[in-house]
Amino acid sequence: MLKKENRISLNKDFDRVFKTGQSFYGKVFGLKAAKNKLAIDRFGILISTKISKKAVIRNRFKRQLREIIREELPKLAGGHDIVLIVLPLILDKKFEELRSYLVYGFEKLNLYK
Repeated sequence: MLKKENRISLNKDFDRVFKTGQSFYGKVFGLKAAKNKLAIDRFGILISTKISKKAVIRNRFKRQLREIIREELPKLAGGHDIVLIVLPLILDKKFEELRSYLVYGFEKLNLYK
């Protein structure tokens, strides 16, 4: 579970990331990242009912992505708001594949120290 300080919860923060952030889209999900005025990274995960109508499935992917983010968080530079937009191809992927896609996205957006 991500700490509360590492989560984006306000709609205005999501809107700011979508308007001003740089983006990277892969097969499994898209990433949008924008600078914030904090020293920490904050994350938001968007997963639509188009992925699955079942909340159990959507929540499982959210938990998996949060765990990957939690493990990668100490390696990140800090000072960004990052939104993950999950795409339908995630249904076929295993946990380690998700990790490699997410790490690749972080590298493409230059979020590592």
